[in-house]
Amino acid sequence: MPVRCEQTPAWARLQALRAERQGFDLRQAFAGDAGRAAGLSQEAPYVFADLSKNLIDAEVEQALLQLAADCGLEAKRAALFAGESINSTEGRAVMHWLLRTPAGATGLAPAAAAELPAVHETLDAMLAYAEKVRSDHTITDVVNIGIGGSDLGPQMAVLALAEQVAPGKHFHFVSNVDGHELAGVLKGLAPEHTLFLIASKTFTTAETMANAQSAKRWYEQSGGTDIAGHFAALTTNVDAARAFGIDTTFGFWDWVGGRYSMWSAIGLPIALAVGAEGFRRLLAGAHAMDEHFRTAPLAHNLPVRLGLLDVWYRNFLGFTSRCIAPYHSALRRVPAYLQQLEMESNGKQVDLDGRPLSVGTSPVLWGEPGTNGQHAYFQMLHQGTDVVPLEFVAVRQPAHSLEGHHAKLLANALAQAQALMVGKADAGGHRNFPGNRPSSFFVLDELTPESLGAFIAMYEHRVFVSGAIWGINSFDQWGVELGKVLAKDLEPRLASGDVQGLDASTAQLLGRLKQG
Repeated sequence: MPVRCEQTPAWARLQALRAERQGFDLRQAFAGDAGRAAGLSQEAPYVFADLSKNLIDAEVEQALLQLAADCGLEAKRAALFAGESINSTEGRAVMHWLLRTPAGATGLAPAAAAELPAVHETLDAMLAYAEKVRSDHTITDVVNIGIGGSDLGPQMAVLALAEQVAPGKHFHFVSNVDGHELAGVLKGLAPEHTLFLIASKTFTTAETMANAQSAKRWYEQSGGTDIAGHFAALTTNVDAARAFGIDTTFGFWDWVGGRYSMWSAIGLPIALAVGAEGFRRLLAGAHAMDEHFRTAPLAHNLPVRLGLLDVWYRNFLGFTSRCIAPYHSALRRVPAYLQQLEMESNGKQVDLDGRPLSVGTSPVLWGEPGTNGQHAYFQMLHQGTDVVPLEFVAVRQPAHSLEGHHAKLLANALAQAQALMVGKADAGGHRNFPGNRPSSFFVLDELTPESLGAFIAMYEHRVFVSGAIWGINSFDQWGVELGKVLAKDLEPRLASGDVQGLDASTAQLLGRLKQG
C-alpha cells in the first residue's frame, strides 16, 4: 500500500518548520538574504517565475523536496510518461502530453510510441480541415457547442490569441444549457455563414446535446439545408454524429481527460482561429514544458516547485484559496480554465485506495484580470482577515500600440505585488496594510501560441505534482455525476408537479419553479 504523505518523515519535518516560522516575515527575509529573489526564481520554457514573495525559504523548499522523495514523486512522474494506467478508478492511462509530442519522437515508452502515429494522423486531418474552413470566406462565424473541458480550454485559448485570429472569422462559445446563452448567440447569425462544432466525446453530454439539437432546429428553420456542410463533431461516437446528420468528425482517445483535451480535436476552434501553424506552435510550447517537467531535477523544476508550494500553503499554512490575476485582458478566461483544471482534478476526499484523507486537498481558485480586480476584491487581499496567496501573470510585450497603456498596466501589477508584501503602517488602523501577504509573479515575454501552451502545460503538471503528494487520482471526476442523475429525475417533475419521494426543501422549490 502506498505511503501516505502525512506519515512520512518529511511531513513531520515540515510541521516542525511551520511551528518554528510562526513569525516569518517576508520583509525581514529579503533584508537578511541578498540572493533571495534570484534563489527563489525559476526560468522555464517561455515562462519566468518569481516565487520569492512567498512564505518559504531554502530550508522549507528542501523539506518539501524531501516530501516529494518520500512520496515517490519521480516514480509517479515516470508512470505518467510511460503511459501506465494511473487513472486507476477508470482504468486509463493519462497521456494528454502525447498530443503535443512531435511526430517521429524517439525514446518513448512502448504504450506511447504505439499511439503516436494515430495522434499525428488525426492532428493532420484536423488541421487540414481547419485550413479549408479558414480559406472559405462564406463561413464568417464558428459556434463551438460543448461544456467543461470541451468549452473552457478552446474558449480561453481563442481569446488569449485573439491578435492572431484570422480576419473575417468570429468565434462564439455556447456551454450553458440555459437557453438564453444559445439564443443570444444565434440572434446575430446567418445559417449560410455559420459553422457549428459539436464537442462531446460520447455525443451524449446532456447540456451539449440539448444545445446541439436547438442549433440544428434553428439552422433548419432559418432556411439551412446542408447540415453536413455546416456542422462538424469532435467525438468518438461517429454513429451518433452521423445519425444527427454530421459527416465530418474528429475523435480522440480515452486517455485524454476532458480538462486536458484542448490539445486534441477539441482544440479545433483554436486551429480555426490561429491556423495550422499557430496550433502546432501551441503544441510546441506545451511540449517544451513537458520536457522540462520530465527531465529537470526536482529542485530546478518549475511545476514541481509550484506543486510543492501548493502543498505547503494548503496543509501547513492553512490557506484554503488562491487568487489568479492575469494582467492581460486576453487572458481573462484563464482563471475559469484553471478553476476546472485544479478543482476538478484535486477536489478529492479519498486516496487512490479509496481511504478517507486526513489532509486538505485542492484550494478554491478564483480571480479576474488586473486592473479590474484592484477595484473589486483587492481590498480583501490587502486588508481582509484571511491571507490569500495571489498569482500575477504579466506579459512584457504588448500586442497593441496605444501609448502609455502597457506601462501603466505593468506598473500596477508590480505595485500590487510590492504592496502585498511591504504593507504600510497607520496608527489609526483604517489605512493600515499589514503586508507580509504572499504572491507569485509569472512573466511571459510575449503572448504567443508557444508561451500560452507552455504556461498551461506548466499548470497541468503543477496540479499533477500536488495530487501525487496527496496520493489522489487527479484524473477522474466522479463528483460531477450525482447531480446529473438527479436532474434526469427532476426534469419531468417540473412539468408534472410530482413531488413524491422528494425532501421537503426540493419539493417546495419544485412547486415554486413548476412550469405551465
